[in-house]
Amino acid sequence: MERLRLDGKVALITGATGGIGRATAELFAREGARLVVTDVAEGPLRDLADRIEAYGAEVVAARLDVSSAREWDDVITVVRDRFGALDVLVNLAGIVDWPGIEDTREEVWDRVIDVNQKGTWLGMRAAMPLLRASGNASVVNTSSVLGLVGSGSAAAYQASKGAVRLLSKTAAVEYARQGVRVNSVHPGVIATPMIQEILDEQGDQQPDIRRTPMRRAGRADEIATAILFLACDESSFVTGSELVVDGGLTAH
Repeated sequence: MERLRLDGKVALITGATGGIGRATAELFAREGARLVVTDVAEGPLRDLADRIEAYGAEVVAARLDVSSAREWDDVITVVRDRFGALDVLVNLAGIVDWPGIEDTREEVWDRVIDVNQKGTWLGMRAAMPLLRASGNASVVNTSSVLGLVGSGSAAAYQASKGAVRLLSKTAAVEYARQGVRVNSVHPGVIATPMIQEILDEQGDQQPDIRRTPMRRAGRADEIATAILFLACDESSFVTGSELVVDGGLTAH
């Protein structure tokens, strides 16, 4: 029988009830991971845990506001008490705000940065002792194509995702000889609840889809498989890299 790609590994996924988070959690479960799934949405989180258990996977669901250092410490305590180890951290939790520089409100800017940028740093900081102890760990941080190129809008979101890209690189350098790889994944236009309203309104005439050479939105499972690659041992010599999954959007 072919060995599962995450057999025996313990993985923590934030933002697990979102489109990409759910697809990633279910794929990890099918590939043999023991899971800690987190989100602020407790009802959907319980539903997700029930679904994952149906695959026969061991799973713990824990509420987590990624912008809170205290809640991160609480979740890492849960991981340590339940599994005694952590091999994979996937920072998926994120929020978006679309206005540009002048129309972005300060309180919204602060919240986007707190969740997307600070939350990623807090997660790595809290999890790193367990990840180092693994000796063969992987961190996958979620950025965006909007962490690579400008769009003329979404000022706070773009700033946060650009920061996640370089935060991942500096962490990759810091922990390269301590058994922890750190990479970022950069989705393009993906049909998830975060942007579904826009896709419903504009369809294939949505400007970014029109600029995408493949002329379609991506699926959540197409991002999940990219995250799986970075999480598993098949990417053992990959660290400090950006894995762009965008249908060619940033290729021209």
